[in-house]
Amino acid sequence: MQRTTHRPRLLARPGVVALAAAVALTAGACAKSEDDASKGTESPAAAGAEQKVVTPKPGSKSCAIDAYGAEKLDLKNATVGFSQSEKEANPFRIAETQSIKDEAKKRGVKLLTANAQSQFSKQISDVQDLLAKGADLLVIAPLNSDGWDPVLQAAAAKKVPIVTIDRKINATACKDYVSFIASDFVEQGKRAADQMIEATGGKGEVAILLGSAGNNVTTERTKGFKDRIAEKAPELKVVFEQTGDFAREKGQQVTEQLIQSKPGIKGIYAENDEMGLGAVAALKGAGKKAGDVKIVTVDGTRNAVQGIVDGWISGVIESNPRFGPLAFQTLDTFTKGEEVPQDVIIQDSAYDADNAKTEIGKAY
Repeated sequence: MQRTTHRPRLLARPGVVALAAAVALTAGACAKSEDDASKGTESPAAAGAEQKVVTPKPGSKSCAIDAYGAEKLDLKNATVGFSQSEKEANPFRIAETQSIKDEAKKRGVKLLTANAQSQFSKQISDVQDLLAKGADLLVIAPLNSDGWDPVLQAAAAKKVPIVTIDRKINATACKDYVSFIASDFVEQGKRAADQMIEATGGKGEVAILLGSAGNNVTTERTKGFKDRIAEKAPELKVVFEQTGDFAREKGQQVTEQLIQSKPGIKGIYAENDEMGLGAVAALKGAGKKAGDVKIVTVDGTRNAVQGIVDGWISGVIESNPRFGPLAFQTLDTFTKGEEVPQDVIIQDSAYDADNAKTEIGKAY
């Protein structure tokens, strides 16, 4: 696609580091579906539950308006369009959407929202509709990583900056989009592997409940887990992999199949909490006792952390969904003409038997 000619990239200014250092973020934990910010019910996160940003490494790439080809504007007078990818039955998506709404309301920014209901073709048309309705800026939680050319071309034609959250669009930073804000998913997979190694003693057969295909989260969480297992616990063998589409019902169905085909399975790595909770339901249905099969998940929902307290889940790696303050701070800094990091990485915590009971208030 064609885009405005870029000027030479500048060295990172202090604004890049200041953005990361200044983010002490709060957001909500429940949401309705598609409506504007004024209808959201503000529900601040528990103290300590806000997103924290990893300080950018020296030499990390940044983006500014002159390089991107957009124009300065006052965020308070702008209209922001937010595209949610999935049905808001998943606690992660509920908290994510509410966080965006709460921050827009707090800042007095007009917000347009759309929910793709887990349909990629709908998400593409949703974003095009947000542009048609006058969105000056876009925050997108992508369903898939590929297939975004129609949106990128439409946004470029209107010089509308895009910030993506949680999942990455396979495109060029500071050309097709400004910044990508998310966790380090490979690192999440490695930390999940560490918990699995500890829970199983590093020996036996384990299964992976894969997330949905076609996005970087699934690919990177899988890579991190497998790489760490190969490095630290070669006697722990991954003998089963099947997608659960990040859904509880599908996670339960896949685990039911797993129990039949691999009755001696020692551990299950679920690439999100919902699939992990589905696995718990399947194990209960099969007459298993808590702890018979070690389960490690990623997200940090309240139900999953309670699963640790109850003995059914061994560990949970957090993936914090409260993107609102950081997304709006990134847009505000960028539209003022200051540089922002192309990759804004969140520092996630973790839950295990030692802290689940005392830290559950930080879960969502």
